[in-house]
Amino acid sequence: MTWRQSILNEFVQGVSKLTLVADPDGLLMEEKLALNLRDKGFELLEFQDPVQFRYAYEMNYRSIWDQGKSTDLVVILRVQDSELDNLPFDLLQSGRKLQFDLGSLFPDLSYPVIEKLNFQYLDELFTAQEKYKPKLLGDNGTRDFVLRHVFGIAGEIIQTPVDLLRSLLRCHYTGTQLPTDLWERLIEVLQQSGSFDNWPLSEIVPDAESFFAFLQERWPIFLSSLVRKDNNNRVQEAEVSFGLKYIGPEILPLGHHDILVYIDNLFVEGKLTPIKWSGSITGNDWARTGLKIDKNVDVSGRVNKLLATLIGKVPSTDCRYTEWLTFARKLAGLKQIVESCDSCPVPDGLKQLVVDIDDKFVDWLNHHYGSLINLPPMSPAMVHHVPRLLARTIEEKSVQIAMIVIDGLSLSQWGTMRHVLREQDEDDNLVIRESATFAWIPTLTSVSRQAIFAGSPPFYFPSSINSTTGEPKLWRKFWEGYGVSKREIAYQKGLGDGDAVQSIQDIVGPSKIIGLVVDKVDKIMHGMQLGAMGMHKLIDLWCRKGFLNDLIDYLLTNNYQVWLTSDHGNIESLGMGSPLE
Repeated sequence: MTWRQSILNEFVQGVSKLTLVADPDGLLMEEKLALNLRDKGFELLEFQDPVQFRYAYEMNYRSIWDQGKSTDLVVILRVQDSELDNLPFDLLQSGRKLQFDLGSLFPDLSYPVIEKLNFQYLDELFTAQEKYKPKLLGDNGTRDFVLRHVFGIAGEIIQTPVDLLRSLLRCHYTGTQLPTDLWERLIEVLQQSGSFDNWPLSEIVPDAESFFAFLQERWPIFLSSLVRKDNNNRVQEAEVSFGLKYIGPEILPLGHHDILVYIDNLFVEGKLTPIKWSGSITGNDWARTGLKIDKNVDVSGRVNKLLATLIGKVPSTDCRYTEWLTFARKLAGLKQIVESCDSCPVPDGLKQLVVDIDDKFVDWLNHHYGSLINLPPMSPAMVHHVPRLLARTIEEKSVQIAMIVIDGLSLSQWGTMRHVLREQDEDDNLVIRESATFAWIPTLTSVSRQAIFAGSPPFYFPSSINSTTGEPKLWRKFWEGYGVSKREIAYQKGLGDGDAVQSIQDIVGPSKIIGLVVDKVDKIMHGMQLGAMGMHKLIDLWCRKGFLNDLIDYLLTNNYQVWLTSDHGNIESLGMGSPLE
Protein backbone atom coordinates (compact mmCIF):
# COMPACT_ATOMS: atom_id res chain seq x y z
CA MET A 1 0.00 0.00 0.00
CA THR A 2 1.21 3.51 -0.84
CA TRP A 3 0.72 6.56 1.37
CA ARG A 4 -1.88 7.83 -1.11
CA GLN A 5 -3.91 4.64 -0.92
CA SER A 6 -4.15 4.88 2.86
CA ILE A 7 -5.84 8.25 2.36
CA LEU A 8 -7.95 7.30 -0.66
CA ASN A 9 -9.49 4.41 1.31
CA GLU A 10 -11.28 6.99 3.47
CA PHE A 11 -13.17 8.42 0.50
CA VAL A 12 -16.21 6.47 -0.68
CA GLN A 13 -18.60 8.17 -3.05
CA GLY A 14 -22.12 8.81 -1.75
CA VAL A 15 -21.29 8.55 1.95
CA SER A 16 -21.57 12.33 2.44
CA LYS A 17 -22.10 15.16 -0.01
CA LEU A 18 -19.68 17.27 2.04
CA THR A 19 -16.41 16.13 3.63
CA LEU A 20 -14.40 18.50 5.83
CA VAL A 21 -10.71 17.62 6.01
CA ALA A 22 -8.15 18.98 8.45
CA ASP A 23 -5.03 18.81 6.29
CA PRO A 24 -2.28 20.94 7.89
CA ASP A 25 0.37 19.62 5.48
CA GLY A 26 -1.71 20.00 2.32
CA LEU A 27 -1.48 16.29 1.46
CA LEU A 28 -4.75 16.30 -0.49
CA MET A 29 -3.26 18.98 -2.74
CA GLU A 30 -0.45 16.64 -3.88
CA GLU A 31 -0.67 16.33 -7.65
CA LYS A 32 -1.34 12.60 -8.02
CA LEU A 33 -3.58 12.33 -4.95
CA ALA A 34 -5.72 15.27 -6.09
CA LEU A 35 -6.00 13.61 -9.49
CA ASN A 36 -7.01 10.28 -7.94
CA LEU A 37 -9.69 11.96 -5.85
CA ARG A 38 -11.11 13.70 -8.90
CA ASP A 39 -11.10 10.40 -10.78
CA LYS A 40 -13.18 8.95 -7.91
CA GLY A 41 -15.72 11.74 -8.36
CA PHE A 42 -14.68 14.09 -5.54
CA GLU A 43 -14.28 17.82 -6.09
CA LEU A 44 -11.74 19.71 -3.99
CA LEU A 45 -12.15 23.21 -2.59
CA GLU A 46 -9.59 24.81 -0.29
CA PHE A 47 -10.77 27.05 2.53
CA GLN A 48 -8.40 30.01 2.78
CA ASP A 49 -10.12 33.36 2.45
CA PRO A 50 -13.66 33.09 3.98
CA VAL A 51 -15.19 35.49 1.46
CA GLN A 52 -13.62 33.77 -1.56
CA PHE A 53 -14.62 30.37 -0.20
CA ARG A 54 -18.22 31.41 0.38
CA TYR A 55 -18.44 32.78 -3.15
CA ALA A 56 -17.16 29.52 -4.68
CA TYR A 57 -19.21 27.33 -2.32
CA GLU A 58 -22.53 29.06 -2.92
CA MET A 59 -21.93 29.48 -6.66
CA ASN A 60 -20.73 26.00 -7.55
CA TYR A 61 -22.10 23.62 -4.92
CA ARG A 62 -24.84 24.98 -2.66
CA SER A 63 -26.93 26.01 -5.66
CA ILE A 64 -26.55 22.53 -7.17
CA TRP A 65 -27.60 20.79 -3.95
CA ASP A 66 -30.63 23.09 -3.65
CA GLN A 67 -31.72 21.81 -7.06
CA GLY A 68 -31.65 18.25 -5.76
CA LYS A 69 -28.53 17.32 -7.69
CA SER A 70 -25.61 15.54 -6.05
CA THR A 71 -21.88 16.11 -6.00
CA ASP A 72 -19.19 14.99 -3.58
CA LEU A 73 -17.33 18.03 -2.26
CA VAL A 74 -14.17 17.90 -0.18
CA VAL A 75 -13.38 21.11 1.72
CA ILE A 76 -9.72 21.25 2.68
CA LEU A 77 -8.36 23.31 5.55
CA ARG A 78 -4.66 23.70 6.33
CA VAL A 79 -5.42 23.38 10.05
CA GLN A 80 -5.31 20.79 12.83
CA ASP A 81 -8.39 18.69 13.58
CA SER A 82 -9.25 20.76 16.65
CA GLU A 83 -9.65 23.88 14.50
CA LEU A 84 -12.36 22.42 12.27
CA ASP A 85 -14.95 23.60 14.79
CA ASN A 86 -14.20 27.19 13.74
CA LEU A 87 -15.89 26.58 10.39
CA PRO A 88 -19.31 28.13 9.64
CA PHE A 89 -22.18 26.28 11.33
CA ASP A 90 -23.92 25.24 8.10
CA LEU A 91 -20.79 23.36 7.01
CA LEU A 92 -20.28 21.65 10.36
CA GLN A 93 -23.92 20.60 10.44
CA SER A 94 -23.83 18.73 7.12
CA GLY A 95 -20.15 17.79 6.76
CA ARG A 96 -18.25 14.60 7.60
CA LYS A 97 -14.87 15.21 9.32
CA LEU A 98 -11.49 13.67 8.47
CA GLN A 99 -7.87 14.46 9.31
CA PHE A 100 -4.59 13.60 7.55
CA ASP A 101 -1.05 14.69 8.33
CA LEU A 102 2.57 13.67 7.76
CA GLY A 103 3.01 12.69 11.41
CA SER A 104 0.49 9.87 11.00
CA LEU A 105 2.05 8.65 7.75
CA PHE A 106 5.62 8.71 9.10
CA PRO A 107 5.27 8.14 12.87
CA ASP A 108 8.93 7.18 13.45
CA LEU A 109 10.47 10.13 11.61
CA SER A 110 10.91 13.70 12.83
CA TYR A 111 7.95 15.78 11.72
CA PRO A 112 9.86 19.12 11.56
CA VAL A 113 12.22 17.48 9.04
CA ILE A 114 9.78 15.70 6.74
CA GLU A 115 7.28 18.56 6.60
CA LYS A 116 9.82 20.53 4.54
CA LEU A 117 10.15 17.85 1.85
CA ASN A 118 8.65 18.44 -1.56
CA PHE A 119 5.68 16.14 -2.17
CA GLN A 120 7.44 14.45 -5.07
CA TYR A 121 9.81 12.71 -2.63
CA LEU A 122 7.17 11.22 -0.33
CA ASP A 123 6.88 8.07 -2.46
CA GLU A 124 10.56 7.20 -1.97
CA LEU A 125 10.36 8.07 1.73
CA PHE A 126 7.28 5.89 2.32
CA THR A 127 8.90 2.97 0.47
CA ALA A 128 12.10 3.34 2.52
CA GLN A 129 10.09 3.44 5.73
CA GLU A 130 8.29 0.24 4.83
CA LYS A 131 11.51 -1.50 3.78
CA TYR A 132 13.92 -0.45 6.55
CA LYS A 133 11.41 0.14 9.39
CA PRO A 134 13.49 2.68 11.30
CA LYS A 135 13.09 3.01 15.03
CA LEU A 136 12.04 6.37 16.43
CA LEU A 137 14.51 8.89 14.94
CA GLY A 138 15.41 12.40 16.04
CA ASP A 139 16.05 15.35 13.76
CA ASN A 140 19.56 14.40 12.59
CA GLY A 141 18.69 10.71 12.39
CA THR A 142 15.75 11.57 10.14
CA ARG A 143 17.88 13.87 8.01
CA ASP A 144 20.47 11.13 7.50
CA PHE A 145 17.73 8.60 6.71
CA VAL A 146 16.17 10.93 4.11
CA LEU A 147 19.50 11.85 2.53
CA ARG A 148 20.52 8.22 2.20
CA HIS A 149 17.27 6.54 1.15
CA VAL A 150 15.48 9.32 -0.75
CA PHE A 151 18.33 11.21 -2.39
CA GLY A 152 21.03 8.53 -2.43
CA ILE A 153 23.53 10.69 -0.53
CA ALA A 154 25.55 9.16 2.29
CA GLY A 155 27.71 12.00 3.56
CA GLU A 156 29.95 9.77 5.66
CA ILE A 157 31.24 7.87 2.62
CA ILE A 158 32.06 11.01 0.60
CA GLN A 159 35.81 11.17 1.16
CA THR A 160 37.44 12.32 -2.09
CA PRO A 161 36.99 15.23 -4.53
CA VAL A 162 35.54 12.77 -7.06
CA ASP A 163 32.99 11.55 -4.50
CA LEU A 164 31.94 15.12 -3.70
CA LEU A 165 31.75 16.35 -7.28
CA ARG A 166 29.82 13.26 -8.38
CA SER A 167 27.23 13.72 -5.62
CA LEU A 168 26.81 17.46 -6.25
CA LEU A 169 26.60 17.02 -10.02
CA ARG A 170 23.90 14.38 -9.62
CA CYS A 171 21.89 16.76 -7.41
CA HIS A 172 22.39 20.08 -9.15
CA TYR A 173 22.27 18.83 -12.73
CA THR A 174 18.91 17.13 -12.15
CA GLY A 175 17.55 20.05 -10.12
CA THR A 176 17.05 18.01 -6.94
CA GLN A 177 15.18 20.10 -4.38
CA LEU A 178 16.57 19.53 -0.90
CA PRO A 179 15.26 21.59 2.03
CA THR A 180 17.82 23.91 3.60
CA ASP A 181 18.22 21.80 6.74
CA LEU A 182 19.18 18.72 4.68
CA TRP A 183 21.89 20.68 2.87
CA GLU A 184 23.13 21.96 6.22
CA ARG A 185 23.24 18.43 7.62
CA LEU A 186 25.23 17.23 4.61
CA ILE A 187 27.70 20.10 5.04
CA GLU A 188 28.04 19.24 8.73
CA VAL A 189 28.86 15.59 7.97
CA LEU A 190 31.34 16.57 5.23
CA GLN A 191 33.11 18.99 7.58
CA GLN A 192 33.41 16.26 10.22
CA SER A 193 35.36 14.09 7.78
CA GLY A 194 38.13 16.68 7.51
CA SER A 195 38.62 15.89 3.82
CA PHE A 196 37.22 19.17 2.52
CA ASP A 197 38.54 21.79 4.92
CA ASN A 198 39.60 24.14 2.10
CA TRP A 199 36.44 23.73 0.02
CA PRO A 200 33.66 26.39 -0.06
CA LEU A 201 31.07 23.84 1.10
CA SER A 202 28.56 26.37 2.43
CA GLU A 203 28.36 27.93 -1.04
CA ILE A 204 28.63 25.09 -3.55
CA VAL A 205 26.71 22.38 -1.69
CA PRO A 206 23.27 24.03 -1.35
CA ASP A 207 23.34 26.40 -4.33
CA ALA A 208 23.44 25.11 -7.91
CA GLU A 209 24.40 28.51 -9.38
CA SER A 210 27.40 28.82 -7.05
CA PHE A 211 28.42 25.25 -7.78
CA PHE A 212 28.39 25.77 -11.54
CA ALA A 213 30.25 29.08 -11.13
CA PHE A 214 32.84 27.16 -9.08
CA LEU A 215 33.25 24.66 -11.92
CA GLN A 216 33.33 27.42 -14.56
CA GLU A 217 36.27 29.27 -13.03
CA ARG A 218 38.18 26.00 -12.57
CA TRP A 219 37.65 24.95 -16.20
CA PRO A 220 40.55 26.95 -17.77
CA ILE A 221 42.84 25.79 -14.95
CA PHE A 222 41.91 22.20 -15.66
CA LEU A 223 42.62 22.69 -19.37
CA SER A 224 46.02 24.13 -18.49
CA SER A 225 46.73 21.11 -16.32
CA LEU A 226 46.22 18.77 -19.27
CA VAL A 227 49.50 19.97 -20.80
CA ARG A 228 51.42 20.56 -17.55
CA LYS A 229 52.55 17.29 -16.10
CA ASP A 230 55.68 16.42 -14.18
CA ASN A 231 58.08 13.62 -14.98
CA ASN A 232 55.95 11.12 -13.09
CA ASN A 233 52.91 12.06 -15.22
CA ARG A 234 51.16 13.68 -12.28
CA VAL A 235 49.16 16.87 -12.70
CA GLN A 236 50.90 19.86 -11.12
CA GLU A 237 49.18 22.74 -9.36
CA ALA A 238 48.72 25.92 -11.41
CA GLU A 239 51.83 28.09 -11.41
CA VAL A 240 49.90 31.37 -11.47
CA SER A 241 46.76 32.47 -9.72
CA PHE A 242 43.63 32.73 -11.85
CA GLY A 243 41.98 35.27 -9.52
CA LEU A 244 39.48 32.77 -8.21
CA LYS A 245 36.29 33.95 -6.55
CA TYR A 246 35.76 30.66 -4.68
CA ILE A 247 38.32 29.17 -2.32
CA GLY A 248 39.36 25.55 -2.67
CA PRO A 249 41.65 23.41 -4.82
CA GLU A 250 42.57 25.04 -8.12
CA ILE A 251 42.58 21.81 -10.12
CA LEU A 252 39.49 19.60 -10.00
CA PRO A 253 39.34 16.00 -11.29
CA LEU A 254 37.04 16.96 -14.17
CA GLY A 255 38.59 14.32 -16.40
CA HIS A 256 37.54 11.45 -14.13
CA HIS A 257 35.14 9.13 -15.95
CA ASP A 258 32.41 9.66 -13.30
CA ILE A 259 32.65 13.44 -13.78
CA LEU A 260 33.26 13.98 -17.48
CA VAL A 261 29.97 12.26 -18.36
CA TYR A 262 28.25 15.37 -16.94
CA ILE A 263 30.64 17.97 -18.38
CA ASP A 264 29.47 17.57 -21.99
CA ASN A 265 25.81 18.15 -21.08
CA LEU A 266 26.63 21.08 -18.81
CA PHE A 267 28.23 22.96 -21.71
CA VAL A 268 25.61 21.87 -24.24
CA GLU A 269 22.72 22.96 -21.99
CA GLY A 270 24.33 26.28 -21.08
CA LYS A 271 24.98 25.64 -17.39
CA LEU A 272 28.67 26.11 -18.20
CA THR A 273 30.04 28.47 -20.88
CA PRO A 274 32.67 27.40 -23.46
CA ILE A 275 35.87 29.46 -23.38
CA LYS A 276 38.44 30.58 -25.96
CA TRP A 277 41.44 28.25 -25.87
CA SER A 278 44.64 28.09 -27.87
CA GLY A 279 46.39 25.28 -26.01
CA SER A 280 46.51 21.60 -26.86
CA ILE A 281 44.03 19.04 -25.53
CA THR A 282 45.42 16.08 -27.47
CA GLY A 283 43.90 12.86 -26.25
CA ASN A 284 41.07 14.67 -24.48
CA ASP A 285 38.56 15.20 -27.28
CA TRP A 286 35.68 15.05 -24.77
CA ALA A 287 36.77 18.52 -23.55
CA ARG A 288 36.13 20.17 -26.95
CA THR A 289 32.54 20.88 -25.94
CA GLY A 290 33.89 23.42 -23.48
CA LEU A 291 35.92 25.33 -26.09
CA LYS A 292 35.01 28.13 -28.49
CA ILE A 293 36.48 27.02 -31.80
CA ASP A 294 34.41 28.23 -34.76
CA LYS A 295 31.07 29.96 -34.19
CA ASN A 296 29.15 28.08 -36.88
CA VAL A 297 30.68 24.73 -35.92
CA ASP A 298 30.03 25.42 -32.24
CA VAL A 299 26.38 26.32 -32.81
CA SER A 300 25.72 23.42 -35.15
CA GLY A 301 27.36 20.93 -32.82
CA ARG A 302 25.52 22.23 -29.78
CA VAL A 303 22.16 22.17 -31.59
CA ASN A 304 22.66 18.58 -32.72
CA LYS A 305 23.72 17.43 -29.25
CA LEU A 306 20.84 19.20 -27.54
CA LEU A 307 18.38 17.79 -30.05
CA ALA A 308 19.75 14.29 -29.47
CA THR A 309 19.23 14.63 -25.71
CA LEU A 310 15.57 15.63 -26.21
CA ILE A 311 14.40 13.26 -28.94
CA GLY A 312 12.75 10.27 -27.35
CA LYS A 313 12.76 11.97 -23.94
CA VAL A 314 9.42 13.79 -24.18
CA PRO A 315 7.64 13.36 -20.82
CA SER A 316 4.80 10.86 -20.72
CA THR A 317 1.13 11.80 -20.43
CA ASP A 318 0.98 10.56 -16.82
CA CYS A 319 4.20 12.11 -15.46
CA ARG A 320 4.58 14.74 -12.75
CA TYR A 321 4.38 18.40 -13.70
CA THR A 322 8.02 18.89 -12.68
CA GLU A 323 9.13 16.64 -15.55
CA TRP A 324 7.43 18.93 -18.07
CA LEU A 325 9.01 22.03 -16.52
CA THR A 326 12.48 20.47 -16.61
CA PHE A 327 11.97 19.37 -20.22
CA ALA A 328 10.62 22.81 -21.17
CA ARG A 329 13.77 24.54 -19.94
CA LYS A 330 15.97 22.23 -22.03
CA LEU A 331 13.76 22.71 -25.08
CA ALA A 332 13.85 26.48 -24.55
CA GLY A 333 17.65 26.36 -24.52
CA LEU A 334 17.62 24.60 -27.88
CA LYS A 335 15.04 26.97 -29.39
CA GLN A 336 16.97 30.01 -28.14
CA ILE A 337 20.07 28.90 -30.04
CA VAL A 338 18.18 28.09 -33.25
CA GLU A 339 15.90 31.15 -33.19
CA SER A 340 18.68 33.65 -32.53
CA CYS A 341 21.19 32.24 -35.03
CA ASP A 342 21.39 33.92 -38.46
CA SER A 343 22.91 30.92 -40.22
CA CYS A 344 21.32 28.02 -38.34
CA PRO A 345 18.31 26.50 -40.14
CA VAL A 346 15.63 24.82 -38.05
CA PRO A 347 16.53 21.10 -38.05
CA ASP A 348 13.84 18.75 -39.35
CA GLY A 349 14.26 16.76 -36.16
CA LEU A 350 13.24 19.81 -34.12
CA LYS A 351 10.10 20.34 -36.21
CA GLN A 352 9.01 16.75 -35.63
CA LEU A 353 9.95 16.98 -31.95
CA VAL A 354 7.66 19.99 -31.50
CA VAL A 355 4.77 18.04 -33.09
CA ASP A 356 5.36 15.12 -30.71
CA ILE A 357 5.56 17.50 -27.75
CA ASP A 358 2.29 19.24 -28.64
CA ASP A 359 0.40 15.94 -28.90
CA LYS A 360 1.61 14.62 -25.55
CA PHE A 361 1.39 17.95 -23.77
CA VAL A 362 -2.26 18.48 -24.74
CA ASP A 363 -3.13 15.02 -23.42
CA TRP A 364 -1.23 15.72 -20.21
CA LEU A 365 -2.91 19.12 -19.74
CA ASN A 366 -6.40 17.69 -20.19
CA HIS A 367 -5.88 15.27 -17.32
CA HIS A 368 -3.37 16.95 -14.99
CA TYR A 369 -3.60 20.73 -15.29
CA GLY A 370 -6.45 21.09 -12.80
CA SER A 371 -4.47 19.33 -10.09
CA LEU A 372 -1.80 22.07 -10.08
CA ILE A 373 -4.01 24.90 -8.84
CA ASN A 374 -3.77 24.32 -5.10
CA LEU A 375 -0.25 22.91 -4.82
CA PRO A 376 1.93 24.42 -2.05
CA PRO A 377 3.94 27.48 -3.18
CA MET A 378 7.37 26.24 -2.01
CA SER A 379 8.27 25.70 -5.65
CA PRO A 380 5.53 27.50 -7.63
CA ALA A 381 3.75 25.24 -10.10
CA MET A 382 1.54 28.04 -11.44
CA VAL A 383 2.01 31.78 -11.71
CA HIS A 384 -0.55 32.64 -9.01
CA HIS A 385 1.62 30.73 -6.51
CA VAL A 386 4.45 33.27 -6.92
CA PRO A 387 3.12 35.93 -4.49
CA ARG A 388 2.47 33.22 -1.88
CA LEU A 389 6.11 32.16 -2.17
CA LEU A 390 7.18 35.79 -1.78
CA ALA A 391 4.99 36.11 1.31
CA ARG A 392 6.63 33.04 2.82
CA THR A 393 10.06 34.49 1.98
CA ILE A 394 9.21 37.72 3.81
CA GLU A 395 7.95 35.82 6.85
CA GLU A 396 11.19 33.81 7.04
CA LYS A 397 13.74 36.49 6.17
CA SER A 398 12.00 39.85 6.73
CA VAL A 399 13.21 41.35 3.44
CA GLN A 400 11.88 43.93 0.98
CA ILE A 401 10.51 42.41 -2.24
CA ALA A 402 10.35 43.75 -5.79
CA MET A 403 8.56 41.57 -8.34
CA ILE A 404 9.09 42.42 -12.02
CA VAL A 405 6.64 40.87 -14.49
CA ILE A 406 8.00 40.86 -18.05
CA ASP A 407 4.76 40.73 -20.01
CA GLY A 408 4.80 38.19 -22.85
CA LEU A 409 8.35 36.86 -22.37
CA SER A 410 8.78 33.25 -23.50
CA LEU A 411 11.13 30.77 -21.87
CA SER A 412 13.49 30.73 -24.87
CA GLN A 413 13.56 34.54 -25.01
CA TRP A 414 14.48 34.62 -21.33
CA GLY A 415 17.69 32.83 -22.42
CA THR A 416 18.57 35.81 -24.62
CA MET A 417 17.71 38.27 -21.86
CA ARG A 418 19.73 36.35 -19.27
CA HIS A 419 22.78 36.29 -21.56
CA VAL A 420 22.75 40.09 -21.91
CA LEU A 421 22.20 40.66 -18.17
CA ARG A 422 25.25 38.53 -17.41
CA GLU A 423 27.35 40.40 -19.97
CA GLN A 424 26.35 43.71 -18.36
CA ASP A 425 27.39 42.45 -14.92
CA GLU A 426 30.98 43.68 -15.12
CA ASP A 427 31.81 42.89 -11.48
CA ASP A 428 30.36 39.36 -11.73
CA ASN A 429 28.17 40.00 -8.68
CA LEU A 430 24.79 39.14 -10.19
CA VAL A 431 23.53 35.70 -9.17
CA ILE A 432 20.54 34.42 -11.14
CA ARG A 433 18.60 31.46 -9.74
CA GLU A 434 15.98 30.04 -12.07
CA SER A 435 12.91 27.83 -12.04
CA ALA A 436 9.93 27.43 -14.36
CA THR A 437 6.20 27.58 -13.79
CA PHE A 438 2.92 27.18 -15.68
CA ALA A 439 0.91 30.13 -16.94
CA TRP A 440 -2.86 30.23 -16.64
CA ILE A 441 -4.89 29.00 -19.59
CA PRO A 442 -6.01 30.87 -21.61
CA THR A 443 -2.61 32.59 -21.63
CA LEU A 444 -4.03 36.09 -21.89
CA THR A 445 -2.53 39.01 -20.00
CA SER A 446 -5.84 39.79 -18.31
CA VAL A 447 -6.05 36.20 -17.06
CA SER A 448 -2.52 35.03 -16.36
CA ARG A 449 -0.83 38.30 -15.38
CA GLN A 450 -3.76 39.33 -13.23
CA ALA A 451 -3.55 35.96 -11.45
CA ILE A 452 0.04 36.79 -10.50
CA PHE A 453 -0.91 40.07 -8.82
CA ALA A 454 -4.02 38.57 -7.23
CA GLY A 455 -2.19 35.54 -5.88
CA SER A 456 -5.31 33.49 -6.63
CA PRO A 457 -7.03 31.65 -9.52
CA PRO A 458 -8.95 33.77 -12.08
CA PHE A 459 -12.24 32.40 -10.73
CA TYR A 460 -11.92 34.90 -7.89
CA PHE A 461 -11.67 38.09 -9.98
CA PRO A 462 -14.52 37.73 -12.51
CA SER A 463 -15.35 41.44 -12.63
CA SER A 464 -11.96 42.34 -14.13
CA ILE A 465 -11.26 39.18 -16.13
CA ASN A 466 -11.32 41.08 -19.46
CA SER A 467 -8.83 43.79 -18.49
CA THR A 468 -5.87 44.47 -16.20
CA THR A 469 -7.44 47.44 -14.42
CA GLY A 470 -7.97 45.40 -11.26
CA GLU A 471 -4.29 44.52 -10.76
CA PRO A 472 -3.34 47.35 -8.34
CA LYS A 473 -6.33 46.62 -6.10
CA LEU A 474 -5.76 42.85 -6.18
CA TRP A 475 -2.03 43.29 -5.44
CA ARG A 476 -2.74 45.49 -2.41
CA LYS A 477 -5.52 43.22 -1.17
CA PHE A 478 -3.21 40.19 -1.29
CA TRP A 479 -0.47 41.83 0.77
CA GLU A 480 -2.83 43.49 3.23
CA GLY A 481 -4.03 39.96 3.93
CA TYR A 482 -0.48 39.24 5.13
CA GLY A 483 -0.45 42.26 7.43
CA VAL A 484 1.46 44.68 5.20
CA SER A 485 0.40 48.31 5.49
CA LYS A 486 -1.26 49.83 2.42
CA ARG A 487 1.40 52.59 2.44
CA GLU A 488 4.14 49.97 2.03
CA ILE A 489 2.63 48.37 -1.10
CA ALA A 490 3.28 49.77 -4.58
CA TYR A 491 2.29 48.81 -8.12
CA GLN A 492 3.41 50.33 -11.40
CA LYS A 493 2.98 49.25 -15.01
CA GLY A 494 3.89 50.50 -18.48
CA LEU A 495 7.64 50.26 -17.88
CA GLY A 496 10.34 49.53 -20.44
CA ASP A 497 11.43 52.83 -21.99
CA GLY A 498 13.21 55.92 -20.76
CA ASP A 499 15.15 56.21 -17.51
CA ALA A 500 14.55 53.18 -15.31
CA VAL A 501 15.52 54.93 -12.10
CA GLN A 502 13.26 57.94 -12.69
CA SER A 503 10.41 55.57 -13.53
CA ILE A 504 10.28 54.07 -10.05
CA GLN A 505 12.26 56.32 -7.69
CA ASP A 506 9.08 57.72 -6.12
CA ILE A 507 8.01 54.29 -4.85
CA VAL A 508 11.42 52.84 -3.95
CA GLY A 509 12.17 53.39 -0.28
CA PRO A 510 8.71 54.03 1.19
CA SER A 511 7.43 50.72 -0.21
CA LYS A 512 8.28 47.34 1.27
CA ILE A 513 6.48 45.41 -1.49
CA ILE A 514 6.74 46.55 -5.13
CA GLY A 515 5.00 45.04 -8.16
CA LEU A 516 6.25 46.21 -11.56
CA VAL A 517 5.09 45.45 -15.11
CA VAL A 518 7.57 45.78 -17.97
CA ASP A 519 5.53 45.53 -21.16
CA LYS A 520 8.24 46.23 -23.75
CA VAL A 521 8.53 42.60 -24.87
CA ASP A 522 4.77 42.35 -25.31
CA LYS A 523 4.80 45.48 -27.48
CA ILE A 524 7.64 44.06 -29.57
CA MET A 525 5.70 40.82 -30.00
CA HIS A 526 2.48 42.45 -31.19
CA GLY A 527 4.34 44.43 -33.85
CA MET A 528 6.71 41.66 -34.93
CA GLN A 529 6.77 40.69 -38.61
CA LEU A 530 10.15 38.92 -38.67
CA GLY A 531 9.25 35.79 -36.71
CA ALA A 532 11.07 34.23 -33.77
CA MET A 533 14.49 35.47 -34.93
CA GLY A 534 13.21 39.03 -35.02
CA MET A 535 11.93 38.67 -31.46
CA HIS A 536 15.31 37.54 -30.17
CA LYS A 537 17.14 40.29 -32.07
CA LEU A 538 14.94 43.09 -30.74
CA ILE A 539 14.88 41.72 -27.19
CA ASP A 540 18.68 41.56 -27.31
CA LEU A 541 18.85 45.13 -28.61
CA TRP A 542 16.39 46.41 -26.00
CA CYS A 543 18.28 44.70 -23.18
CA ARG A 544 21.59 46.18 -24.33
CA LYS A 545 20.12 49.68 -24.01
CA GLY A 546 20.21 48.95 -20.29
CA PHE A 547 16.70 49.65 -19.00
CA LEU A 548 16.23 46.26 -17.36
CA ASN A 549 19.78 46.13 -16.03
CA ASP A 550 19.43 49.62 -14.54
CA LEU A 551 16.05 48.71 -13.03
CA ILE A 552 17.39 45.58 -11.34
CA ASP A 553 20.58 47.31 -10.20
CA TYR A 554 18.65 50.21 -8.66
CA LEU A 555 16.37 47.83 -6.75
CA LEU A 556 19.28 45.73 -5.50
CA THR A 557 21.16 48.86 -4.44
CA ASN A 558 18.14 49.84 -2.36
CA ASN A 559 18.13 46.45 -0.62
CA TYR A 560 15.23 44.83 -2.44
CA GLN A 561 15.21 41.13 -3.20
CA VAL A 562 14.35 41.06 -6.90
CA TRP A 563 12.08 38.41 -8.45
CA LEU A 564 11.53 38.39 -12.21
CA THR A 565 8.76 36.42 -13.86
CA SER A 566 6.56 36.34 -16.95
CA ASP A 567 2.82 35.92 -17.31
CA HIS A 568 2.84 34.07 -20.63
CA GLY A 569 5.08 33.44 -23.61
CA ASN A 570 4.72 33.56 -27.37
CA ILE A 571 5.45 31.36 -30.39
CA GLU A 572 5.97 32.04 -34.07
CA SER A 573 2.93 31.25 -36.19
CA LEU A 574 1.71 31.55 -39.78
CA GLY A 575 -0.82 34.30 -40.47
CA MET A 576 -4.15 33.39 -42.07
CA GLY A 577 -5.83 36.68 -42.91
CA SER A 578 -7.22 39.25 -40.51
CA PRO A 579 -9.38 37.65 -37.80
CA LEU A 580 -12.19 39.80 -36.42
CA GLU A 581 -12.34 38.84 -32.76
